[in-house]
Amino acid sequence: MAPAPSALAGVGAGRAPRVELADIVRAHGAAYQRAHPLCRAQRRALRAIAVCRTAALGGHRAVCTTCGAERITYNSCRNRHCPKCQRVATERWLAARRGEVLPIPYFHVVFTLPHALNPLAQSHPHLIYRLLFQAAASTLTRFGRDPRHLGGDLGVTAVLHTWGQTLTQHVHVHCVVTGGALARDGTRWIPARPTFLFPVRALAKVFRGRYLAGLQRAFARGDLHLTGGLAPLAEPAAFAAWLAALRQAAWVVYCKPPFAGPEHVLAYLGRYTHRVALSNDRLVDLADGRVRFRWRDYADGDRVKLMELDLDEFLRRFLLHVVPDGFVRIRHFGLLANRRRAAALAQCRTLLAPPPPPAVLPESARDLILRVTGLDLERCPRCPQGVLRRLDVLPPAPEPWDSS
Repeated sequence: MAPAPSALAGVGAGRAPRVELADIVRAHGAAYQRAHPLCRAQRRALRAIAVCRTAALGGHRAVCTTCGAERITYNSCRNRHCPKCQRVATERWLAARRGEVLPIPYFHVVFTLPHALNPLAQSHPHLIYRLLFQAAASTLTRFGRDPRHLGGDLGVTAVLHTWGQTLTQHVHVHCVVTGGALARDGTRWIPARPTFLFPVRALAKVFRGRYLAGLQRAFARGDLHLTGGLAPLAEPAAFAAWLAALRQAAWVVYCKPPFAGPEHVLAYLGRYTHRVALSNDRLVDLADGRVRFRWRDYADGDRVKLMELDLDEFLRRFLLHVVPDGFVRIRHFGLLANRRRAAALAQCRTLLAPPPPPAVLPESARDLILRVTGLDLERCPRCPQGVLRRLDVLPPAPEPWDSS
């Protein structure tokens, strides 16, 4: 059914959501799964969201030492597509990154795939997403090493997103790129110009060429299984013609102005790294078999509007953005590649001569959740003085989730 957007200025700002994604999945996810073929990762995501923080995952019971009040806490699913499980995961990831940010400008570069590749992304997500990371990283590396630009090695953190504001398929990768490079011999830091990294049109052409070359190699190896609506492309001549059309199209690469400083880099990463396709605070309601949620229309002055979808279409769009099991959505390249990160960053700091980063003490799970959510796991919810002491562990209860 066609969506029905409408303008909505300042809708529901600051109010708790009327419905959560878990409510929708628990009520309708099993029926959707029975009616539609889903991959293993999609089935696992639906099940995890349905049982998250319920008795089905078990938990523990605690009692206040002062007033005797009892609190039962259920375990989280920790699935990366569950909106309730990502905030703490984000904070833990950022804590590990704080010591890696250099005192330099950082640029934000976005590489986007044409929507003509969406059918392939649905049938071959692992391949299409992997090629996106490889083409974006190799393009940035080439420009960074080119002496006409910087002549050294960049650091890149790349985050895969597959959605647009209305949950449609919009495959792109956000890259946070160092505003400068380490010379190939490691003897000096080469700063980028203050407000300019690389020419985006040139980036887009190289990115397009590298991506399509990778797609051609995958076809030649037999890695593409073109069936259903893609069956006409199984013939080499048809596939070559399709690639030629993609080669003629303009691909979109966008480079934003540099961040104001290291803390702004971390703030940005915190918004993007563990984001799911739809957060609970964007959901408005579920009524009469239709879901309404907020979205921001960037083409209309960033106005906040309402999107209304029937349940099947809503779940179909949400499940488009479940990535394959084991696929890594956050990757590091160049100076930040895992195999060389520690030594490269140490060399960069020596050349930049900044003050040493402050020591970061390990944060307990209790302190992390208190800082992020304001919830003290050990404080009695009834009286202000009491401390909760764990009495026993609750085993998982029978699941209400039925996908048979």
